[in-house]
Amino acid sequence: MNIEEFRNYCLSLPQVEEKRPFDEFTLCYYIAGKIFALADLENCTYSNLKCNPDRAVELREQYNAITPGWHMNKKHWNSVAFHSDVNDTLYKELIRHSYNCVILSLPKKSQHLYELL
Repeated sequence: MNIEEFRNYCLSLPQVEEKRPFDEFTLCYYIAGKIFALADLENCTYSNLKCNPDRAVELREQYNAITPGWHMNKKHWNSVAFHSDVNDTLYKELIRHSYNCVILSLPKKSQHLYELL
């Protein structure tokens, strides 16, 4: 996967917004007003994705391209390299997992407003 495919896939998910709140180079993808994915347009080498803590550790052990989230909470975020040992199918699944993690972190009364993927 590359940055363009990443961007297109994130934007294809229901109710996703793209913003650049930090600077002109950092793309952030939001669901329910919360970030679930980030990518840097300047170096285009990886994205940061939210992840269940137990699964995050398993993925890091399995794939060289998955490391603790750079500049993020290492328990809940992974950095996933583009053009790596993570194939496009898995990359998309990790994006959906990140999206779902954010929805499941919402108050129960708000979760029904969003679609789990």
